[in-house]
Amino acid sequence: MDFDQPPVVRVVPEAGAGLPPGRWPATIPAVAQLLRDGLDLSPGVTFLVGENGSGKSTLVEAIAVAYGLSPEGGSAFGRHSTRETESPLHFAIRLQRGIGSGRWGFFLRAETMHSWYTYLENHPTDPPDPRFHEMSHGESFLELLDARFNSTGFYCLDEPEAALSFSSTLALIGVLDRLVSERSQILCATHSPVLAALPGAAILEVGEWGLRETTWEELELVQHWKRYLQAPDRYLRHLLADD
Repeated sequence: MDFDQPPVVRVVPEAGAGLPPGRWPATIPAVAQLLRDGLDLSPGVTFLVGENGSGKSTLVEAIAVAYGLSPEGGSAFGRHSTRETESPLHFAIRLQRGIGSGRWGFFLRAETMHSWYTYLENHPTDPPDPRFHEMSHGESFLELLDARFNSTGFYCLDEPEAALSFSSTLALIGVLDRLVSERSQILCATHSPVLAALPGAAILEVGEWGLRETTWEELELVQHWKRYLQAPDRYLRHLLADD
């Protein structure tokens, strides 16, 4: 028997706790597929890539909460809440944990990180955390990578590239690669073709079809970016008014 498994082997529907088919978020195709078929996670990195509203952030949030992380971000050892907005999906799923794996985890959620910074200021540690509020949005994210992405465990990331430049996104790729080499597991929702290019990552494209495994080259996101960078006018002429 393998006693060196990742923190989360599989996400399965919770018997007796299903969401009604006509109730959000079960109306989202990707969520409906999860509730029907379950979901296997890569022992390394799993990327969820899709349009706004496709359900990728809803899935990451539910899995993070089911793991025991705060829905507004942070580690498994600190919980804070400003306003409950999470979906009930975490009640309808169960995580099959890896045998012998640790319990540490971290949820990086771009839209709520500033409230988490305030939580840290109100609950100081020794040694103290960096003063994130005194940094730019991007600088605070990079400092967070140094301060908190240093333990082996389960990392859930929701659009971490939102605050990062191109070069900083490349730095994040280096951090994720290091974490995987240290036997951490990562689940990440992203719009970034740069981030999704991490070698060895599993990629699930999220859309009206639900969830489908694909490659970086086959992602609709990558195809659109390639065409746009080659000839922006193909897209812009349909959006901009004539002079």
